[in-house]
Amino acid sequence: MMLIAPQPLTHEAFRPFGDVIEMDRSNPLIINQGFTQRFNDLANVDVEHEAGGICVSLFLGQPRPQPIMIKLMERHPLGSQLFMPMQDRPWLVLVAGDVQDPASYRAFTASGRQGVNYARNVWHHPLLVLDADSRFLIIDRQGPGNNLEEVWFAPEFVFGLTP
Repeated sequence: MMLIAPQPLTHEAFRPFGDVIEMDRSNPLIINQGFTQRFNDLANVDVEHEAGGICVSLFLGQPRPQPIMIKLMERHPLGSQLFMPMQDRPWLVLVAGDVQDPASYRAFTASGRQGVNYARNVWHHPLLVLDADSRFLIIDRQGPGNNLEEVWFAPEFVFGLTP
């Protein structure tokens, strides 16, 4: 059985799959009479394909049994999907360049201060959290068309992800 160990999430390593969202790489604007720092342009939110619009959601994630058995991957052909944690807890990101090619899979450990914006059509696993009741802000597409493709693996292709 293939087993993937995550690497730290960096802008460079994640670039083929989308954007890493964090304040550390942005120069803030000082606003609100000097009481607030605004960090602009952190992700390319892509939702307008086929007349889509922005959908803002909250997710409450629960950890999966370990090792995490990877049984499916998904992608969104009509828009990007942004995940931003709402507490400082590490979480996992699993992506693939080609869902059929095991060598194209990459796993990352994101800090609780890092989010990701999966680019349109990027294969990724649904939310993978390490702690109970992990809250996330999600920005993705709503509108006409089917914006979810899932590939479920045959039992012999299921693999493990170690936190």
